[in-house]
Amino acid sequence: MPPNTCNIALFGCGTVGAGVASMLLGRQGAVKERFGDRLELSHIVDKRIDYVREEVSPPDAVQVTDDLDGVLQNDDVDVAVELFGGIETAGELVEKALRNGKHVVTANKALLAKEGDHLFRVARECGRSIAYEASAAGCIPIISALREDFAGDRVQSIYGIVNGTCNYILTRMTEAGLSYDRALQEAMDRGYAEADPTLDVEGRDSAHKLAVMARLAFGTRVELDDVACEGITHVAVEDIRYARGLGWTLKLLAMGIRTGRGMELRVHPTLLPHSHPLASIRGAYNAVCVHTETAGEVILTGKGAGRWPTANAVVGDICRIGLGTYQPQFSALAQFGEVDRVHPVDIDDVRCRYYFRLSCMDRPGVLAQTSGILGEENVSISSCVQQDTGGEEGEHVPVVFMTHTAREGDVRRALDRINSLDCIKADGTHMLRVQQIRGESTQAGGA
Repeated sequence: MPPNTCNIALFGCGTVGAGVASMLLGRQGAVKERFGDRLELSHIVDKRIDYVREEVSPPDAVQVTDDLDGVLQNDDVDVAVELFGGIETAGELVEKALRNGKHVVTANKALLAKEGDHLFRVARECGRSIAYEASAAGCIPIISALREDFAGDRVQSIYGIVNGTCNYILTRMTEAGLSYDRALQEAMDRGYAEADPTLDVEGRDSAHKLAVMARLAFGTRVELDDVACEGITHVAVEDIRYARGLGWTLKLLAMGIRTGRGMELRVHPTLLPHSHPLASIRGAYNAVCVHTETAGEVILTGKGAGRWPTANAVVGDICRIGLGTYQPQFSALAQFGEVDRVHPVDIDDVRCRYYFRLSCMDRPGVLAQTSGILGEENVSISSCVQQDTGGEEGEHVPVVFMTHTAREGDVRRALDRINSLDCIKADGTHMLRVQQIRGESTQAGGA
């Protein structure tokens, strides 16, 4: 092999790993025509040796083995690509690789969200680097944008649709009127959702990705407990329909926002104005909107999951390490060194607009009671619409409220009091947060 060859060991050859192998071997993409023999896949480490040989059909020059430690101790290996997933085994692998003089490429957002601070410290001590473009948003180059393009700018906020499963489900609920359960089943049938989709639909996957992005964007250490997290499992198709009529589109949004009170870090279903570009992101696509002090609003969009988008991001990192362009940035940027723990704003202190639907008894005085409680709790009503269900007087009917900007703790306290009224069916109360992204038109929803 040429003296400047970068030898790559691939750990884990599942869906994404097989894609990475195919690209490095020149069967997909343009690695071979652009880099020739400079990047060489030398090892594939996986317990399923026969499966790997059948799935990838590697040439004889590629050693397929289940001997993890043997490969990590091999001085000829320059880059370890961790695609095992999970935390414990993957964490041990990454640390051993670094201490054995190898650079690391990973797509493991859960590992970085939990152990990133420790692993970055080890990497710097060992004079190695960790690249992780694929950990945040598939093939969307948000990590490299934060690391390179905005390196000299101050990021004010990030808003991301970073989970394709949830975006597909909400798109189908919005466009086809499917219930959550039906949309989830369709996502599973189409391969957009795992057999156990809990990590995705409860918002934890998005929270991991937000923690990963926030370190680079804001130069602060974020732990999962710092992120207020709520998934889409309780979203009702009726609320999507009612909110659309008022000018809003529902997305699962991951948000990091600088404020004078600290950093808002939250993941939850969010109503966006129809006119904002994020509202138009459909299906399994992802998008990230970044606001910086000098560049203003920048939006990146693309496929957020799947074999090829994720493999593309992994291989991009391998190429940067192989060319030697990544290592100087990793060693120079303060975000990869010692950073302070974030000071998160408590979710009760978040201030935004709110949508909520009450199931109210259709009789005189009910709206006056609810409005009075909202006023007592410092929640100002922007609009109130009783939805026509064709029912008889005395039945419960849905009433939709939009508020002006309010404090979340006040809104929750008001809804608790309202739900205790005998004219309100408490299990019919649904609340959604509304986000007027900076720079967006203020016309939607009567804002």
